[in-house]
Amino acid sequence: VHTICHVVRAFDDGDITHVDGSIDTKRDRETIETELILSDLDMLTKRIEKTEGAARSGDKEKIKELELMKKLTTHLEEGHMACSLELTNDEQELLENILLLTSKPILYAVNVSETQLADINPEEMKQKMGLTDREELILISAKIEEDLHELSGDERAEYLSDLGVGSSGLDQLIQAAYNALGYITYFTAGPKEVRAWTIHKGYTAPQAAGVIHTDFEKGFIRAETISYNDYVSLGGEQGAKEAGKMRQEGKDYVVQDGDVMHFKFNV
Repeated sequence: VHTICHVVRAFDDGDITHVDGSIDTKRDRETIETELILSDLDMLTKRIEKTEGAARSGDKEKIKELELMKKLTTHLEEGHMACSLELTNDEQELLENILLLTSKPILYAVNVSETQLADINPEEMKQKMGLTDREELILISAKIEEDLHELSGDERAEYLSDLGVGSSGLDQLIQAAYNALGYITYFTAGPKEVRAWTIHKGYTAPQAAGVIHTDFEKGFIRAETISYNDYVSLGGEQGAKEAGKMRQEGKDYVVQDGDVMHFKFNV
């Protein structure tokens, strides 16, 4: 697990019962996060017991790990998520191997009704749920997403326009997940198909090529690159070429989100 999507119910519907008998987004968020904290505490307790023996023998890495786990245990017992604990770079590296659920980034997907979608302000909902400005919250109506699934592209656009929203909640959730995970997308386009490739932000052109095939990275020569906006506004590859918007990028080029790329390689 690299990130967690926490779906929180905000809509009121007498036909759909709630386990606590009422709608309270802050309470429900805290309930689930308490369960995550308890799960992590249980895991830490067992791991500390196993690590103490190695630490007593003088293993420096185990000593550091034990100190961090005790620090995390105190933080969790105070009711805080592990992701809110300030750590040094060395501690952060150790934490990645401990695999705590509460150390993962969390996206909050608040499930609202059709009428609430236009009326609720995401920032106000954040405050209501006790979230900070840094935390990601998306308003999404499962009912609307179900309706959109049945519509064609033009009908979807018209439906969303009537609702007063620019994009579906699912699209927003996907984008938020990509941001949380540090992912971007680049495209390869040809006469037969267009493909989207997911890579980590910061990948160079050879690394991006390697996602398609390792031979592409090993024998990388250059990448013919068109930015997404240029590709769309100029009517595709030919229009971008004629406008001088196709660039020849080398091994040090850092791929940008939406780049349309054609790799030249030799093996």
